[in-house]
Amino acid sequence: MFGRPDAAASAKLFIVLAGRREAVATCQPLFDVLGQRTFPIGDKPPMANLVKLSGNFLIASVIESLGEAVALVSKGGIDRVQYIDILTNTLFGGPVYKTYGELIAAERYSPAGFKAELGYKDVSLALAQPRNLKCPCRLRASSPTAFSRCLLRAAAISTGRRSPSSPSAMPAGRRRCVALNDAGHDAASCHGRNTHA
Repeated sequence: MFGRPDAAASAKLFIVLAGRREAVATCQPLFDVLGQRTFPIGDKPPMANLVKLSGNFLIASVIESLGEAVALVSKGGIDRVQYIDILTNTLFGGPVYKTYGELIAAERYSPAGFKAELGYKDVSLALAQPRNLKCPCRLRASSPTAFSRCLLRAAAISTGRRSPSSPSAMPAGRRRCVALNDAGHDAASCHGRNTHA
């Protein structure tokens, strides 16, 4: 499934599924209640997992690149909100850019829509797939490795393995990623650049 918690609450999820045709047909009424569209892609369930992992990898890449771009223009004196408005109304009108761009520009990281541990797990699993599938693609070459490290740090904090460090206390040029929720530190966004990470 693709969609943030608000999409789930309003039955606007996109559901990617794979499995036997009869099983899919049996479950379709449930999918119709949960989402706005379903995408059956094959008869082997792991195919849907691969689509989800690769999609989440792309979301992580977008979040990191948006965080970097916003930090850059912000350092140059450009209004962050106006910058995201320009991007999302010209070249990058997709919902991932709009949703995460607005969150990053407003520095609104709480509540997080996706736990850091899950983000780190998905990015790690996505990066392992070319090897698992014996695929010559170089997914790792363009991977959000710094964002992955950020997710790992946030996951450690949220599970109590590290003491929290407030990103808001860091100078803007050194902030790397933050996503704080009411319960602790769950990652959903990337912001700024920690050149010492």
